[in-house]
Amino acid sequence: MDDGGIPLLPDSLVYQIFLNLGPADVLAAGLVCHQWQAVSRDEFLWREQFYRYYQVARNVPRHPAATSWYEEFRRLYDTVPCVEVQTLEEHTDQVLHLSFSHSGYQFASCSKDCTVKIWNNDLTISLLHSADMRPYNWSYTQFSQFNQDDSLLLASGVFLGPHNSSSGEIAVISLDTFALLSRVRNKPYDVFGCWLTDTSLISGNLHRIGDITSCSVLWLNNAFQDVESENVNVVKRLFKIQNLNASTIRTVMVADCSRFDSPELLLEAGAPGADPCRVFDLSSDSEDQAVDPGPARAKGLRRLLEGRAQPQLSECVLETKAAELLAQGHTKPPERSTAAAGSKLLIFTTGCSTYSPHQIGIKQILPHQMTTAGPVLGEGRGSDAFFDALDHVIDVHGHIIGMGLSPDNRYLYVNSRAWPSGSVVADPMQPPPIAEEIDLLVFDLKTMREVKQALRAHRAYTPNDACFFIFLDVSRDFVASGAEDRHGYVWERHYNICLAKLRHQDVVNSVAFSPQEQELLLTASDDATIKAWRSPRTVRVRQAPRPRPFSWFASQRR
Repeated sequence: MDDGGIPLLPDSLVYQIFLNLGPADVLAAGLVCHQWQAVSRDEFLWREQFYRYYQVARNVPRHPAATSWYEEFRRLYDTVPCVEVQTLEEHTDQVLHLSFSHSGYQFASCSKDCTVKIWNNDLTISLLHSADMRPYNWSYTQFSQFNQDDSLLLASGVFLGPHNSSSGEIAVISLDTFALLSRVRNKPYDVFGCWLTDTSLISGNLHRIGDITSCSVLWLNNAFQDVESENVNVVKRLFKIQNLNASTIRTVMVADCSRFDSPELLLEAGAPGADPCRVFDLSSDSEDQAVDPGPARAKGLRRLLEGRAQPQLSECVLETKAAELLAQGHTKPPERSTAAAGSKLLIFTTGCSTYSPHQIGIKQILPHQMTTAGPVLGEGRGSDAFFDALDHVIDVHGHIIGMGLSPDNRYLYVNSRAWPSGSVVADPMQPPPIAEEIDLLVFDLKTMREVKQALRAHRAYTPNDACFFIFLDVSRDFVASGAEDRHGYVWERHYNICLAKLRHQDVVNSVAFSPQEQELLLTASDDATIKAWRSPRTVRVRQAPRPRPFSWFASQRR
């Protein structure tokens, strides 16, 4: 200022100077005088700082809920859980999975040490209960899920057995008494299992039909196995689905359709020119479906079995073609209905070309199917309807290693390791090689379309035959995932940018946001630890003895 209180530099010149500064320098300069403070809060200045600092594409608009560019910059910097605040070392082996209760007051962890541990989520996390599953002949625990009212915990594990054993079991644990209420067989073990209602859960079974042909049966089980009633069954068959080319159904989860019309964050469709995943609507009407294929099918089957159709076919191809022909006319078609009130979507990984899970299967569950009451074991099904057809299939052209739903259940996030472009599966037992880079794909379950471009940053290194699941989680604004590169990652959902990289000493298998506080994130690793991460804002509020001006842009973040 001159002696008369008039600024020596006009605002426009100060603005141009500030454009050449970084965010921290702009904030520091704003403390010099009132004029510089006013310029340092200019919306156009912070718009430029935002796009430049976070490297967001210029055609991406500001978050619809944002009130200013300055506050949006601060939100992305100050509210991401990236500060390690606690390390839990009670597990003695690799920690494979984490899950929060819906209230956020508790969470559960599963581990290769064959325990399910339940934790109190206070300011300092503490162990509440540890359930050892070795007395039940389990090899290790791999997955858990709280029911909607947080009264029961579903825990999934793997049986002791031969190296190639695929059998597992699901246990239901009371969260009031920690008593084991029931156990349900689950095959293959990586079906994991999930809750359909507060008192019923979905498990799987696998029946071999040929060398590379099988059928998966999904069961609805009552969580309380002591129910004795002629109207309420302990178990009921939901669906029976044919598997071809050594594929199986795995990783089941349920999405609530009633929440689709009120998403917390509405994502736009993918950018033009992007290579979309193929989505097949198997419930659409087709004139071909009205044709009776019976005589032609029988003739084609006879030719195949007699070996006169195509003598050059391999045994695998011959078995697959025979299975496809046998299933025609014996598969119950999808029910052609819009999302009925109270209906849900059953989502799982599957395939059609190889044992490597490369497709997402989707099947609608109607309200009348959500109870074990009624006909037992699929009674009432027509004698010709041996299998159930899927409603939708999404082919990701790669090995699926993780799936997670947004809190509103509208969007499905998928970890996938891509196959080489144009690759063709010639042998179902030899899938194409998979990329080290993991693609995090996003699908809108209401429109069945891929949205956004794939999120990237995390990596995996194991080949197809040793590939394992890496669990991801989604909050209102963020999505997080583990990786084999010894880090967890956090992305912002609207801007599609990676905001944090969270270090462990080994593979990060699972991540979990607190459902009530997205600024708290847990990560679980092969290093046998669970780490708790909070946002810089939360840490500052809890630790700083007094507030400091603009301390949100602190050196601890970078």
